Amino acid sequence: MSFDTTLTLSGPLRSPRQMLGDQQYDGHASLHDDGMAQGLGFKAAPIEGPTHFSQFDPLLERLWGRAWFEHGCISSHYLNMVVEGEQVRAFVDMPAPGATRARIRAEKADGTPVLEGSASIGPDHGQTLLEERMAKLRPTGTLVILRDIRVGMRGAEDEPVSMGMDQHMGDLYPFTLRQKLACITENTPWYSDAQASPWGRAIIPFEMVSVLVNASSRKARFPVKGPAIGLFADLQVKMIDGPLFVGESYLVRREIVAVSDSRRTESFWTLSRIFDASGTHLKAEMLLNSATLKDSYKPYGEELAALTSAG
Repeated sequence: MSFDTTLTLSGPLRSPRQMLGDQQYDGHASLHDDGMAQGLGFKAAPIEGPTHFSQFDPLLERLWGRAWFEHGCISSHYLNMVVEGEQVRAFVDMPAPGATRARIRAEKADGTPVLEGSASIGPDHGQTLLEERMAKLRPTGTLVILRDIRVGMRGAEDEPVSMGMDQHMGDLYPFTLRQKLACITENTPWYSDAQASPWGRAIIPFEMVSVLVNASSRKARFPVKGPAIGLFADLQVKMIDGPLFVGESYLVRREIVAVSDSRRTESFWTLSRIFDASGTHLKAEMLLNSATLKDSYKPYGEELAALTSAG
């Protein structure tokens, strides 16, 4: 007789590092600056959400081998911020034999939830956690910061992107891949040594796909009001024909696929498709819910009142 008990893989407690203290956009510091974060009511600058993805890679590689890096998808909803000095542990519920989807979560050392999500390998991923969340989105109220955003909008141009080992990724990401690998929570020679990699080339870590994609995001020219402070509320990275390689040239194409709001934020969900340099072969996708804090946009109250009275 077999048991139906859910078993869980877990990794060690890790202390992720905050690398965006010098991040700038719209002419000001970001939420990852301590002063800015505290001014908005947070105790300190949070660690960037994608950092936590690396703690899942050893667990998911144990489940699915190199297929995880070729066809894997990690889909995450962030629950609580982590600041430097706090420890985090990753958990993966063991799927049934032959299953291609698992529930995941991360917690602080005291049990505070950090994120919940799903992990899967393709080509048939089923419905990911973020796809489930998007399907349940309610109609928005009156939008101020995102009043000119529409579902179906596409980026203004194809965006050529690449990530070399020593390539500075710009004001949004003021560090290099080599600097990231010096403090990444889970490292492997596959990220830096072509001879050690099963693909004969160094590969970009899952957590750095968001850096590859978002470093050029201003080129999309989506009409978001500002200056204002945003954060990642949800993030999904899906490999279609992975992995992505260090030093390789790619093209990014963006589309707004949903708009939502909450008491404190207005959010737009962007699907970024990563193609080879020719723009003909889809390599990976990233789904990001960018949430902008209403209180960080100074004329929010005044403009909301004007829009409400006009409506």
